[in-house]
Amino acid sequence: MCKIQDLLFVCPMAIESPKIFVVRELLQMSLTTILLLALGLGVDAFSVAIGIGAAHHKKSWAPVLRLSFAFGIFQFVMPLIGWLAGSTVVELIQSFDHWIAFALLAVVGGKMIWEGFEAENDEEKGDQTRGWPLFLLSIATSIDALAVGFSFSLLKTPILFPAAMIGVVCFMMTAVGMVFGKTLAKIFGKKVEIAGGLVLIGIGVKILIEHMG
Repeated sequence: MCKIQDLLFVCPMAIESPKIFVVRELLQMSLTTILLLALGLGVDAFSVAIGIGAAHHKKSWAPVLRLSFAFGIFQFVMPLIGWLAGSTVVELIQSFDHWIAFALLAVVGGKMIWEGFEAENDEEKGDQTRGWPLFLLSIATSIDALAVGFSFSLLKTPILFPAAMIGVVCFMMTAVGMVFGKTLAKIFGKKVEIAGGLVLIGIGVKILIEHMG
């Protein structure tokens, strides 16, 4: 079994995703390295945002800002929690975090698919950028950042600036994804929401494969 000290440097069992592999090399934190890490962490948020954006047909920036702000905040907070929590908590969560992310994305994605078939107008459809759907998606897209924060703590690296950079990058990637999703909705019509739900479920499956492979 791997020792905690081996998490970043020796133990291959501790490296569960490319995101953690990147952190393994961070002895000297440069702005470019932090930016690359932030982009890697933001990929899932960007993909989810495309699916959610496809479900919003109204010409309003409010859903874009709500989703971007929530995803950015969670991506900022999760590394801080991981940095402060210590190895025991992080290792416990890592044993089932991929199942949590998959379940949350599957629930919200399934709801979007159902509404895509059932609802005939925008007013009948739920808003995934409000309430519990927004909270669940924010957790699902940021849970990997817990382990990243813990990796920073092992390197004795200050976490506040990298966490802030991760949050800002995620905010921007989410906004771009939402706008792109809205564009797809205009081209392909309202049923693109069904595709958006499938995208969310697909991301959940991808997360499972990455952690179990």
